[in-house]
Amino acid sequence: MDISTLTVFILAIFVGFEIITKVPPTLQTPLMSGSNAISGIAVVGAIIATKIGGEWGTWIGFVAVIFSTINVVGGFLVTNRMLKMFKRK
Repeated sequence: MDISTLTVFILAIFVGFEIITKVPPTLQTPLMSGSNAISGIAVVGAIIATKIGGEWGTWIGFVAVIFSTINVVGGFLVTNRMLKMFKRK
């Protein structure tokens, strides 16, 4: 892994953190629901990175798979809970 790839990875972390912290709490649930597809793509990309990235790529890809999977599962759980709130009793 060269320095430019590592730089892009670190910048993506900072940009993602800044974007998420600027979203108001009332929009977090709908955004999490909508981001499940993006997280699914991230899981696929992370799996590919574990195969072609060398030793560092394997570890970073493994961590990315874990975090993306947590995000996908959490998003579906929150969406399911949100939809239950709108069901008639």
